[in-house]
Amino acid sequence: MVHGPGHPDHDGVSDYVRHLMTVLRGVDVEVSAVPVRPADARSTDGSGSAGPTPRCDPQPSLMRWLLATRRAAETIRRLRPDLIHVQFSPSAYRFSSVPGLLPLLLPPTTPLVTTVHEYGWWAAPGWVPQSLWRPVERARLWDRETGRLVLASAAVVVSNPQHAAQLRARTGKNATEVPLAPNVDDHAAGPGDHTTGPVARNGVRRRLGLAPDTRLLAFFGFVHPVKGLRYVIEALPSLRATRPDLHLLVVGGFTSQALPEPEARAFRQELDGLTRQYGVADAVTFTGHLPAAEVSEALHAADAAVLPFTSGVTTKSGAVLATLTHGLPTAVTVADVPDPQLRDGDTVAVIPARRDSAAVGRTLERLFDDDALRHRLADGGRRLAARHSWHQVATAHRSLYEGVLRSRHG
Repeated sequence: MVHGPGHPDHDGVSDYVRHLMTVLRGVDVEVSAVPVRPADARSTDGSGSAGPTPRCDPQPSLMRWLLATRRAAETIRRLRPDLIHVQFSPSAYRFSSVPGLLPLLLPPTTPLVTTVHEYGWWAAPGWVPQSLWRPVERARLWDRETGRLVLASAAVVVSNPQHAAQLRARTGKNATEVPLAPNVDDHAAGPGDHTTGPVARNGVRRRLGLAPDTRLLAFFGFVHPVKGLRYVIEALPSLRATRPDLHLLVVGGFTSQALPEPEARAFRQELDGLTRQYGVADAVTFTGHLPAAEVSEALHAADAAVLPFTSGVTTKSGAVLATLTHGLPTAVTVADVPDPQLRDGDTVAVIPARRDSAAVGRTLERLFDDDALRHRLADGGRRLAARHSWHQVATAHRSLYEGVLRSRHG
């Protein structure tokens, strides 16, 4: 399993890899992690443990990426695996195109599978005109986003039909769709577990210094400008005018692959300033990164969730699957191509406009004022999330691997 250098706490793809490797072992697939790790990049071995970090350079040099890619290929040759699976997104490799050279260094007799987590918006190098990319891609020589990875793969995995269509149009490859699973599982062990029900509700509020009957609205995920959190903060004054006890709990860290530490600190300061500007500083709590069990407890404690992403929300988001898994009525912004599984009033409450605090406020008012709607969304969300389990992800991958190996050995 080839992956980038990011730590699962700071990188969604690395977190996915950690989950995937665990569940694959549960279906009798032996997995070895092989990171493409420049010597000066903060790293993880895929199991969640950080590797040596003599210094943290957010943008390792071209030479370091070349050396890291060669080391990964040498490791793979030593392991002599039956199959090589590369997890790819531009951000997972810090927008370096060098890992796209990996197939040129791998044993040609070992089948390659590539999972594409992001697609359709990036090119390396970015200065090449689109008109020049097209003939190269039509000749199946190079893909502007994945280099040789997709083109050399016996199978390609995507999480959604949009990426599948884009890949087919550009590379001629038919991808296998394996939907994502929640990025945080429900950690409840049973009805008496401390992460569920009134115990979680009261315990979380007590730790926050809130009254037991405080309404708790949760945002979950990496905090980044594209997540639209500022529009929730801007909506809080009007919401609290009729619900003075409403409290916003922001569950997630700021530092990530997409938002390095200096930018993360600046963005946190910006949001802190926004809470003071709107007079709601005492009504917002930022938890920072939490262990999965504590995230699960917070989601069980909340009354509702809001995910106002500026590009809209689809089931490509592990965060929305996590809130729905926990039976949490969730308000989401509509995507340009609405996800048919995220139906307003059935599985989610749809915020009809993006980057619009008034739209966020109106949707949350509807959600808080309608008990029947919240119960319906809790039930519908759980049913939707049940179709996105990690066991299903594991069995789909095992089936794909078996098909590739049968085809290769024929």
